[in-house]
Amino acid sequence: MQIYIYHRKISLEETQHARARTQLDTRMQMAANFLYIIFLLLVTVIVLQSNVTAEVPALIVFGDSIVDPGNNNGLKCLAKCNFPPYGRDFKGQSATGRFSNGKIPTDFIASQLGIKEYLPAYLDPGLSDEDLLTGVSFASGGAGFDNITAEVASVYTLWNQLQMFEEYKRKLESAAGIERAAKIVKDSIYIIIAGSNDIMVTYFTSNLRSNYDIPSYVDYIVQAASSFIKNLHNLGVRKIGIAGVPPLGCVPMVRTIRGGITRECVEIYNQASVLLNRELSAELTRLTHDLPISQIIYLDVYSILHDLIMNSSHYGFEEATRGCCGTGKVEATLLCNEELSALTCQDTSKYLFWDAFHPTERAYELLVTPLVKNYLPILF
Repeated sequence: MQIYIYHRKISLEETQHARARTQLDTRMQMAANFLYIIFLLLVTVIVLQSNVTAEVPALIVFGDSIVDPGNNNGLKCLAKCNFPPYGRDFKGQSATGRFSNGKIPTDFIASQLGIKEYLPAYLDPGLSDEDLLTGVSFASGGAGFDNITAEVASVYTLWNQLQMFEEYKRKLESAAGIERAAKIVKDSIYIIIAGSNDIMVTYFTSNLRSNYDIPSYVDYIVQAASSFIKNLHNLGVRKIGIAGVPPLGCVPMVRTIRGGITRECVEIYNQASVLLNRELSAELTRLTHDLPISQIIYLDVYSILHDLIMNSSHYGFEEATRGCCGTGKVEATLLCNEELSALTCQDTSKYLFWDAFHPTERAYELLVTPLVKNYLPILF
């Protein structure tokens, strides 16, 4: 018996259809794989964000006007700004006492950590128990590590702020219970921003520390900062980020007073800033070894702000040598007021500085974002 095997001839059209189906199946598989990868990435981001929020229950801040959200409002002093045009770009165009047109660094830090959108002043009369649980700022505009800096300005010294923190801990225990309060204190992130007023005002402007040269006064400031950190550690604080000072010779007010007709950056101020930052960073390294179970990091504000100033157009700024308020050359705090509204800029996003010393909200965001991304995760 013969067996015949039938071979059907496959047409060109059928071959093309088969190839097309294979290609379609391949593309669908690739698309499915891509969507799966995107899904995993989204889940990872959500988990990481939730972990950060869980691990960082609160943000606690000490320092000067850069991070003061209104603690000076009730003081009889010059270093306050709870009046227009301050806060004109803040929620509700409210002059809360923040030394800017809108948000300040601690607002951005708190929001980027997923804690809350705004970090309130500890002395805010409307402060709630929830605010206590998630953090506050004790900062006072005009303060410094050197007590005399704040005393002359009639504002709260760093040591006054430390006393407020002790009071805060007692309130926290009442609101959350002793055990939970202790955990919040231990797991929270603490930010300290001070030193600029010591250099710019106490040393260079007044004669209050005329018996010091720059290196010896820098050492005095660094030891005061070290003592402050040790006191925080004794109160249960374990995660601390302390910022260096900015390039003080390039802020508008210093350019105007000491920068000559062309208002150049003043090198001696910047040199003092660099020296203070170097010595402070070294001291923090020593403290990290000396203080058990503590995480203490140096936040390099100088490099970021110097880059923003020197390469301002790259970041979309049209003006980096003067502030938005008034002429932008000397106006700050009480000198930056509604009477100067005709001279005040219309678009703050084009200005790096809001007044003659403090950056705009947009500049603060550009400053804070790399700090949160590159430095603060070390503390988580």
